[in-house]
Amino acid sequence: MKVGILSGGGDAPGTNAVIRAVVRKGILYYKYEMIGIKDGWRGLLDGDFMSLTLDTIRGILFRGGSILGTSRTNPFKREDGPRKIFENVEAHDVSAVVVIGGDDTQTVAQKLYEMGLLCVTVPKTIDNDLAGTDFTFGFNTAVSIATEALDRIHSTAEAHHRVMIVEVMGRYTGWIALESGIAGGADVILIPEQPFDMDEVCNYVKQRQVQGRNYSVLVVAEGAKPKGGGEITYSDTVDEFGHARLGGVGYYLGKEIEKCTGIETRVVVLGHLQRGGSPTAFDRILATRYGIAAIDLVHEGRFGLMVALRGNEIVSFPLRDVVGKRKAVDPKLYEMATVFFG
Repeated sequence: MKVGILSGGGDAPGTNAVIRAVVRKGILYYKYEMIGIKDGWRGLLDGDFMSLTLDTIRGILFRGGSILGTSRTNPFKREDGPRKIFENVEAHDVSAVVVIGGDDTQTVAQKLYEMGLLCVTVPKTIDNDLAGTDFTFGFNTAVSIATEALDRIHSTAEAHHRVMIVEVMGRYTGWIALESGIAGGADVILIPEQPFDMDEVCNYVKQRQVQGRNYSVLVVAEGAKPKGGGEITYSDTVDEFGHARLGGVGYYLGKEIEKCTGIETRVVVLGHLQRGGSPTAFDRILATRYGIAAIDLVHEGRFGLMVALRGNEIVSFPLRDVVGKRKAVDPKLYEMATVFFG
């Protein structure tokens, strides 16, 4: 039996740990032939594969990125995309595919599964916004990186008596902003789920001045927006899934805060630093557990499922029950965070 693996969408620390686990158990326990599909769904469209052996996966546990590459390719936006995929699956005698990805990648997997592709999926996104699972791998690493950045920002903000704004990833949900903001002692946290009032944000900063604290540190998710306003985008272009390139909310806030408070304000955009580098121990272990669970589902002949973490148990859910259902920040957790604003 030949099993393929692909990783689609944005990269996330821990992807290589998933690949390592799937390949190792697939070869050693089930005697499968394992192949890598390069650059996500693009590899299945183009028939671009590589052999995955025990030698291939040696030493990749702690590496960021993906040894298979990734892309935001949507086969349903390509001419005869699904047909080409099934032709390549048949031509290369691929029996099943383990798909690693976020909501867009999972949605494509569900559509292709309904058309006959035997697949199981692994939830991957640093945003932690996939329904059905408590955590996606990559999220813990992103929060750790953002928290360390906040720790460093605090000292320079205090030394220069400035307002420092840290913009983190989070298109639709503010999980990274919220958890890193709480852990990093941010004075204000702004997330997409809670449109912000600019006057209120400025008042938090002024309140700190009155109390003798002449600096502030704010964390904002890239998808946060002012009340009555829309997302702030970097450009008007969209990817194959219709997503605009977000970015700039930090600079918008910086200009407005400086205007209304008179305090020098600086902005730090963490961007892809949150995706890069070695995964944390938590993400390495979670990704490994996901990989083992995924190849076990293949062996059991159970397809159309996504592996997930519930409590401390690895479970699985039908893809149709999880795709397109975003996991928003818990309002109670955000309410708790507001205790520390200002």
